[in-house]
Amino acid sequence: MPVTETLSQYSDLSYTTAVAVYLLAMIFFLVEQSFGRQGVQAAQRTRERAKELVGAGAPVATEPTPAAPAPPARRGRIARIGRMGAALTVLGALLHLTALVLRGLATSRVPWGNMYEYIMAVCLIAVVTWLVVLRKNPVRHLSAFVLLPVVILMFVGGTMLYAEAAPVQPALQSYWLVIHVSAAAASSGVFLVPGIASLLYLVRSRHEHDPARFARFGPRLPALEVLDRVAYRTTVFAFPVFTFGVLCGAIWAEAAWGRFWGWDPKETVAFVAWVVYAAYLHSRATAGWRGTRAAVINVVGFAVTVFNLFFINLVTTGLHSYAGV
Repeated sequence: MPVTETLSQYSDLSYTTAVAVYLLAMIFFLVEQSFGRQGVQAAQRTRERAKELVGAGAPVATEPTPAAPAPPARRGRIARIGRMGAALTVLGALLHLTALVLRGLATSRVPWGNMYEYIMAVCLIAVVTWLVVLRKNPVRHLSAFVLLPVVILMFVGGTMLYAEAAPVQPALQSYWLVIHVSAAAASSGVFLVPGIASLLYLVRSRHEHDPARFARFGPRLPALEVLDRVAYRTTVFAFPVFTFGVLCGAIWAEAAWGRFWGWDPKETVAFVAWVVYAAYLHSRATAGWRGTRAAVINVVGFAVTVFNLFFINLVTTGLHSYAGV
């Protein structure tokens, strides 16, 4: 079937609108992060720490004033702003999904045949995963840190990596495109959430060991147990999907190229990422690592995933060079 230009234009419009809505939601979440309950509590802890230093004889210029709790009306307004940010995120996800569906209808195929479409799918999975996390954990004020890489990825995808709606290359015209690439996109999108959670865990942990580090930002983050739980549970969900995608890729490689594994750059880095995430889950299950070491391993896995997404697809040349850019 020929490409439907009208559907493609509507897809691009929905994509652009979704980015704008995510950006507005980020602003709302940053307001809640700065002036909401967490921000007030952080300011109180900072002042209490200063009072303790004064009591211990630390040299300070003036006596710190005690923190006054925010008026209930103000706290209510800030909470409403946070809820508005969550509602905007849901709206952005719906527009995002519309853009992906229209792209598929315009091309009469699954909408992840090039880098632009793949990034669109990865970011949608990341946002949906975060919305699910919000229902189970009190981490709404951290949403800006998840939306920031989503907005950056979608901006890069919609500008530098944009590709016109068109049929995929003959090498990709296989039912394995539906199975293998969808599993890879889903797991990559979910992995974004534990990657951000582990990064924030390291910031919070560093602040607790040395209050002078990240003095303004660290106290506003959730407890270490919450960040660790979010990172672990989302990784547990994503890892089997990622493993399934790697296995499906090997089966597709045997059908297309006559071998299950050939140490192509994409295959190699995907295997490295799999080993890193397997080490993270294994260390949690056997060695009981639930602290900084586990967070570092998770961040390394996230870095390898991002490296595989951009550098391997756009810079190196291999059998997986189907970026469409």
